[in-house]
Amino acid sequence: MADKLHFDLVSPERRLFQGEVDMVVVPGEEGDFGVLPGHAPVMSAIRSGAISVHDGDAVTRTFIHGGFAEVTPDGLTVLAEEAIDLKAVDAAQIAKDLTEAREDIGLARDDHERHVAEARVAKLEALTEALNS
Repeated sequence: MADKLHFDLVSPERRLFQGEVDMVVVPGEEGDFGVLPGHAPVMSAIRSGAISVHDGDAVTRTFIHGGFAEVTPDGLTVLAEEAIDLKAVDAAQIAKDLTEAREDIGLARDDHERHVAEARVAKLEALTEALNS
């Protein structure tokens, strides 16, 4: 078993991280799962939440929304539809955006608008939870 896990975190805009780490905890669709060096191959859809990258005593948390994770003998790759560094998030702005998104549900003129507003609320609630945990 290798001492370190090769990890890549990629979003459509850019590669956010590439390197060797001790462990990564991924918010999988079926629940959080940890990946250590030598993990068995697996593929999982990801739910909105914080991915935690552990390297020594340092833990880096990034909010990811949508995408999938793949563990291979070469390491872990997470392809996220969106990734946000939690240290860069303005909690007050997220709270304001969440209030507005909830109001948008009530103001929706049709099912499509309501669906878009509900999806935004779900994402912002997950981001708020990631900030508070």
